[in-house]
Amino acid sequence: MVSAAMGDDAAVYRIAPDRALVATVDFFTPVVDDPFDFGRIAATNALSDIYAMGARPLFALNLLGFPREHLGEGILEEIIRGGQEVMREAGALVLGGHSVEDPEPKFGYCVVGEVAPADLVTNAGARPGDLLVLTKPIGTGVIATAIKAGVAREDAIMNALSCMTTLNRDAAVAMREAGAHAATDVTGYGLLGHLHVMLRASGVAARIHASSVPFLPGAIELAQEGHVPGGTRRNAADRAEDVTFERPLPDPVRTLLFDAQTSGGLLIAVAPDLAQRLTHALGRLRAPASAIIGEVREGTPGSISVVP
Repeated sequence: MVSAAMGDDAAVYRIAPDRALVATVDFFTPVVDDPFDFGRIAATNALSDIYAMGARPLFALNLLGFPREHLGEGILEEIIRGGQEVMREAGALVLGGHSVEDPEPKFGYCVVGEVAPADLVTNAGARPGDLLVLTKPIGTGVIATAIKAGVAREDAIMNALSCMTTLNRDAAVAMREAGAHAATDVTGYGLLGHLHVMLRASGVAARIHASSVPFLPGAIELAQEGHVPGGTRRNAADRAEDVTFERPLPDPVRTLLFDAQTSGGLLIAVAPDLAQRLTHALGRLRAPASAIIGEVREGTPGSISVVP
């Protein structure tokens, strides 16, 4: 059902005609200062790949790297507590895990979920004419970089934290009900990077309307000030041959389209006659965003044109 060549969000293993397991793994270094919030973000992020496939999580295993000299200070306990809170919210059991000594903290999960094969959503089904819907605003990468520099405003931090700890569970339900053709979650490759992978797997191209892309409050200003993570710069370089800007964009907006996200939203390809149904459902479920940001087109697989 899913091959490695597609670059999909999770592995899928069919165990019965009406049942398949979906498995993913994700961990990273802290993106915020508070250990409890770090744990929450890591858990939300790890669960996202399960939701992007239209599945529901069953259980998870901790993955932890932590410096021995800081054991007993309560930091580790707070990280784990934050993660467990989100896993409980998602209805997933934490059944153990593995830890190693590491001078730089790292935390995340291996998550296993399930889905009926008929309900599986992959990144390979986008069709010409589909509209592209985004369920969270962009900008966590530049805000996290500004947090590390100690210059992010409190409102920008709180908005980013709320976004990164919002499960994609409800968005996944709305996506399935709208009969989505394809989906992926937006994380480290940035919006245009993850879109490229989905388009390439689907054998199609797309056009993005930059003015329709929602950005987190404060993200444009922080990008203008130069608080751009290395991953964002690499994303822009990696996709230079795949993305065409039909007219000039302000540099901060152009940067944010490649911004390396943590625990981002779902990017969904849906038939045009069902797109409004999807955005209305996302609004009713109070998703962080419910924006139609572009459309799928015929063209060189993986290619993207961006208009203001």
